[in-house]
Amino acid sequence: MHLCYVFDRKSPRVNGVIQIRFKQLLADKEFTERRRITLDEVAAATGISRTTLHRVSNVPGYNTGTDTIDALCEYFRCDPAELLVRVRE
Repeated sequence: MHLCYVFDRKSPRVNGVIQIRFKQLLADKEFTERRRITLDEVAAATGISRTTLHRVSNVPGYNTGTDTIDALCEYFRCDPAELLVRVRE
């Protein structure tokens, strides 16, 4: 299962997009732990490639699998509702 754009069946245009709050949660973790956390460190801890982490953090609406979402939730110790947000256009 992948995250994707949300379409209105009546209209071909995009109504919203699911965004991953990776940067926000990473900043919160850095603040809490009072240290800088690199993508390499997150990659090593989660098993997610650095390339995928870069895309998750820098590409709005990036499509990723539930395994990545699950690994990030485990790393940040959060629920998917805290990691994902639907942004309406």
